[in-house]
Order: sequence, then structure tokens, then C-alpha cells
Amino acid sequence: MSHTLTLRLPDDLGARLNRLAESTSRPKSFYVRALLEDHLSELEYVAGLDAEAEAIRRGGAPTRPMDELTRELGFDPEELRGEARSGVDA
Repeated sequence: MSHTLTLRLPDDLGARLNRLAESTSRPKSFYVRALLEDHLSELEYVAGLDAEAEAIRRGGAPTRPMDELTRELGFDPEELRGEARSGVDA
């Protein structure tokens, strides 16, 4: 099964896509499909992060204090704060 998609592109993107398709003798849909295949998962990931951040801002997602997390990872929170203040990279 396949789906048809119609989209409007700004003139500059349309021209670039046309030039690429013409110079390679491939259809424009080939490149649009390749872009989606290569980057859709990244966009989905970012959208998920945005939704999670919004849930945290609304108080709808659990959070933990940073000191608790740093200790769990084996770091000293005070030492990390000191390094951050002095600009020293860990």
C-alpha cells in the first residue's frame, strides 16, 4: 500500500529539488521519500521530547532532583557545581 502526498514548497526549495532531480534523472519523489526515510525518526524523537518537556512544565510527569540523579550516577553534586562555576570541563 502507498499514500499520495501533495505539498507546497517555497520557490527556492522547489527549484533546488527540481535541479537535483533533473541532474540525476531521478524523480523528485525519490528524494522526498529518501529525506523522510532518513529523518522522520529524528523528527518523531524531537516531537516526543517536546511533549515530555511540556508534560514536565505542566506538572504531569514525574521529575527527580538533580542531586539525586548525580549521586545515583556516582558523582558528587557539590563537586559538579564547583566545576560548573569555575568553567572546568569534566
